[in-house]
Amino acid sequence: MNENLSIGKDKIISLEKDLSESKSNLNFNTIKEYVSYIKDNYSFNDKEKVYKTIECLNEDSRKNVIGLAESLRKFIDKKESELVRVKEMYKFDKSFGKYIYVAGVDEVGRGPLAGPIAAAAVVLKLNYEKDEEIILGVKDSKKLSAKNRELLSKLIKEKAVSYNIALLNSSEIDDRGIAWCNNEVLRRAVLGLKVAPDIVLSDGYAVKNLNIHNEFIIKGDAKSASIACASIIAKVYRDNLMREYSNMYTHYGFENNAGYGTEEHIQAIKKFGTCRIHRMSFLKNII
Repeated sequence: MNENLSIGKDKIISLEKDLSESKSNLNFNTIKEYVSYIKDNYSFNDKEKVYKTIECLNEDSRKNVIGLAESLRKFIDKKESELVRVKEMYKFDKSFGKYIYVAGVDEVGRGPLAGPIAAAAVVLKLNYEKDEEIILGVKDSKKLSAKNRELLSKLIKEKAVSYNIALLNSSEIDDRGIAWCNNEVLRRAVLGLKVAPDIVLSDGYAVKNLNIHNEFIIKGDAKSASIACASIIAKVYRDNLMREYSNMYTHYGFENNAGYGTEEHIQAIKKFGTCRIHRMSFLKNII
């Protein structure tokens, strides 16, 4: 619940009563604040009550109040549509058999010129009892804004049965090669889970040397809730780490490019040389 709302619990009760009695003399700004309150605190258990509120607002003769009713209806429709979409992703994860714990695993940072490769593994509560337990908004991390990724990463960590993040640094990438590190970081992410999974779902490729049943899913971060969640927390973790590195190595714009080979980054390498976190094996055609 948004504790900063000025509307107050007593006022909410009064508003609900007035609206249920179809009173049309309520101040527009008060009604607008109440609609914002509903959106900020919406629970799927409130759906029927909210539909009644929409009916009451539509009985008002003021166009701006009817406009609030329409915005509230669109909000509910969007929530319901999103619930259906994400439920399908949870259903996909449950479709591989009667496994108790299903882990999704994904990596980020395979292609950058600098910084580590990161992977996350996530075990979700797939046998949820209430719709509120579902994590809405999860999808391929690249299709989310940075703000939404941050919010979702926090929520995933709060709601997950277990999660783990693993890293392999630039020196290990240079020594062992990116293909080996890509597999190894996924493997370590899974093996570091506090709750051992019965099956692992990976995005695109099988994870070698895992000794746990593994199914690899093409475009898995669009189909699997667990993989999508892993994608999100891995990207948020690595992006935040690269922002920290940008304070140490100020010339390269790591806070914006996350180590990828943007024109700004390449020109900085040519001008200032490399730093400790660069992958020298990736720079043979640049320096």
